[in-house]
Amino acid sequence: MAQLPASIAAFIDATNAGDSDAFVDAFAEDGTLDDWGRVARGHDGIRQWDRTDNIGKRSHFDLVDIAEEAPGTYLVHLKVTGDGFNGTSPFRFTLAGDKIASVVIVPD
Repeated sequence: MAQLPASIAAFIDATNAGDSDAFVDAFAEDGTLDDWGRVARGHDGIRQWDRTDNIGKRSHFDLVDIAEEAPGTYLVHLKVTGDGFNGTSPFRFTLAGDKIASVVIVPD
């Protein structure tokens, strides 16, 4: 299993702590999050998605595994629980320096 990059750890930890500011801060200013084709763009869009689909749904993430697909790109399987989606889902993270450039929640 690959080493967990700090920005991905921040994404998980902020969700589990219910810390929306830390969650958004894990992303680059122009970062994106693609939730099965519904794309949140930039900090404002990601904050809105977090409010409606993540911390706003009291989500909790448990890391199942992580694999580096290419330099700076990781496929992470997270077990998700809360008041929204429940189950294990693949998330593809692309990093830019110490921030998340994009997350794609990959349909199974």
